[in-house]
Amino acid sequence: MTLDVGDTIPDAQLLRIGSDGPEAVSIRDYVAGRKVVMFAVPGAFTGTCSTIHVPSFMRVRDDLGDKGIDEVICIAVNDPFVMKAWGDATGGAEGGITFLADPASEFSMATGRFSNFPPAGMLNRAKRFAMVVEDGKVVSMHAEDRPGVCDVSAGESVLATL
Repeated sequence: MTLDVGDTIPDAQLLRIGSDGPEAVSIRDYVAGRKVVMFAVPGAFTGTCSTIHVPSFMRVRDDLGDKGIDEVICIAVNDPFVMKAWGDATGGAEGGITFLADPASEFSMATGRFSNFPPAGMLNRAKRFAMVVEDGKVVSMHAEDRPGVCDVSAGESVLATL
């Protein structure tokens, strides 16, 4: 099944770096009772993800808050140390984006929105998408058709639908 509007997000254990090191985040519990934007990318430190996707959400983070979005969450199939470093390197963490790792591709696979990019050594990676999630339910889905493109899933595009 491919996750879409009206579906409840899959419950998966994601990871982040806390004050004592890696800590698990049950994504369904984490977003319960809140309205969030979640966007998934094929990988940290990759071209489109770093130069277009993350910056697009940095540009509109305050505007999303004005529209009732409690948090913007970026998910990628990487380890939590890489996600923390990427959030710091892009300025996204300081810009109000939460970076969560999906190291075993549990969340990405459960959404049905995943792909393999063997020439880049990237297997079971999230396809690029963004979604607005309210109390764990997908209220809008913004999925890209082609790899390397960040148009409908960019922060400005998501903001325009709110």
